[in-house]
Amino acid sequence: MSMFHPRGPTFRELGRQALSSTEHGYDLLAPKFDYTPFRTPDAVVTATLALLADDPPYTVLDLCCGTGAGLRGLLEVARGPVVGLDLSRGMLAEAARQLKSEPQAARIRLVRAEVLEPPFCESFDAATCFGAFGHILARDEPRFIASIHRLLKPGGQFVFPTMIRPPFWSPGVWLARGFNLMMRLRNLLPGPPFIMYYLTFMLPRVQVQLERQGFEVEVVDSPLPRPFHSLKLVRARKT
Repeated sequence: MSMFHPRGPTFRELGRQALSSTEHGYDLLAPKFDYTPFRTPDAVVTATLALLADDPPYTVLDLCCGTGAGLRGLLEVARGPVVGLDLSRGMLAEAARQLKSEPQAARIRLVRAEVLEPPFCESFDAATCFGAFGHILARDEPRFIASIHRLLKPGGQFVFPTMIRPPFWSPGVWLARGFNLMMRLRNLLPGPPFIMYYLTFMLPRVQVQLERQGFEVEVVDSPLPRPFHSLKLVRARKT
């Protein structure tokens, strides 16, 4: 039985994914990923990319691009090449399949690489990331931000949606902590870990980290209705 949608993954498939490495788990999930709630909704992508409308970039990079939710929106925003980076071959293959019919698909380039070590230096006017921060351990966040700073041109922008960390008495916090505890227990098992945690890359901590790395940070309230009304849209400009 599917957990989310008739065409989505079954409980057994999700269990197999969780017992795989992060990379292989998403290889397995890729054909059914868009039928899960893990895919960033188009409305959130559109609202975030609106931050780039006043200064349309020429070259853009979508980090952890998955099946291409952000890439499709970036085709409407960017004037030049649109690059998607992901570690999962399966997710990149699904992105290629879905995007090949886009009128401007020739502008898209898909790159397999580790997000903490992207093979670019001062190559992009803008970078984005949607729904993938849970795959970056807290100890690696400064390294992640440093890699973004390195791949952007001077004046380049990093835009993304996030939230203000909820108070500790919030029911959602305890649900997220419960999930994180299960993931930590799972990662005590022998074999490669599966990295996926909640309550990551949130304000105000991430703003402090970005500013330390040399970004000017602007935080915008979400223009979206429930359930996305509590989102914050962040624009960090490389100084």
